[in-house]
Amino acid sequence: MLTRDAALIYAAAFLRSSAVGLVGVILAIALTEAGVSVAGTGLVIGAGLAGIATLTVVVTVAADRLGRRRTLVLMTLLTAGGYLAAAASARLAWLLPAAFLGMLNGMGRDRGPAGTLEQAILPETAPPTHRTWTLAWYNLVLDGGHALGGLAAALAITHRTIFVLCAVSALAGVLPYAALSKRVEVVATAATATSPDEDRRTRRSVSKLALLFGIDSLGGGFLSSALIAYWFFQRYGFSERELAILFFAARSLNAVSHVAAAWLARRIGLLNTMVLTHLPSSLLLMAAPATSSGTLAAGLFLGRESLVEMDVPTRQSYVMAIVPPHRRTYASGVTNLTRTIGWAVGPPIAGVVMQYVVLAAPLFIGGAMKIVYDIVLYRSFRHVRPPEETAASRL
Repeated sequence: MLTRDAALIYAAAFLRSSAVGLVGVILAIALTEAGVSVAGTGLVIGAGLAGIATLTVVVTVAADRLGRRRTLVLMTLLTAGGYLAAAASARLAWLLPAAFLGMLNGMGRDRGPAGTLEQAILPETAPPTHRTWTLAWYNLVLDGGHALGGLAAALAITHRTIFVLCAVSALAGVLPYAALSKRVEVVATAATATSPDEDRRTRRSVSKLALLFGIDSLGGGFLSSALIAYWFFQRYGFSERELAILFFAARSLNAVSHVAAAWLARRIGLLNTMVLTHLPSSLLLMAAPATSSGTLAAGLFLGRESLVEMDVPTRQSYVMAIVPPHRRTYASGVTNLTRTIGWAVGPPIAGVVMQYVVLAAPLFIGGAMKIVYDIVLYRSFRHVRPPEETAASRL
């Protein structure tokens, strides 16, 4: 059953992800048309992701003490400021620091400090047997917002107006956060204390997962929506309207795949679902540059999008399952931080490679890194099972 707090988090996440989905489609095009080079655009995307990484550290270390609701409101206000900064000027001297402080997200997917806290809160609103489903519906809401935001890029309005509308959407997210109950906060009690051995095991597991997630996200940094949209724009001559439709379809497939992932995970396990769906998605994307047809390339891209996000709710559920409940902000923060660092490092390198080497090179580099991640993840954690899967195996 959906609780009030979960519903409020879903509402805020939808508003935020709608803006992220829209900006992911138009950011690189808007900046290059305003006179910023492709390499400069990669720097702006990287600066925004570096800001996301920095504030994820703040959330990881301080959110439970400062208050989760207060922290969520603050992150939302900073995000709105980032969109307003992009509307104000396209000068790099202004954009780079503004993108950093405002966490300007050109990835097309919402993975930031607010999401880190939401992922820590949501498992506590449902019993363990429904944890994956709660996170699956959350990610469906996120990608539903991404899809509608991407489709909105087809609107005949200026890029500056788009950034202002995204700021308004972000500010609207303050209302559901402010309405969250006190139950979302962490109250320090004797029950939250952990033994040194348990704490070491938690840190060891989280550190290994964070390292592996960093490899995956570095590959993902080469595959940001803004740069993939630019690749279709340059390679096949897709218009902004065609890109909006393409990314709406992609995000719709992402959204549906989250529910499919929860269904599949109940049958074959969380880790198996993560790996067996993620690996073929990379192969599909790496095949796209080999075709001379924009339609076929788009088809391969959509095939990839139908699989690539199935590891998201399963990954989140897996991490939350193998750590104590009061360590979930820490686990969510550390794993999301390493992912964000990878995303921040990838786009600047990808932009340079696209401009000076081969336009499609990031698709091959990013896909190969993700395949390495899948193989190593399975070999490292195939014997570490969530409690509900261990209990089910004993029945």
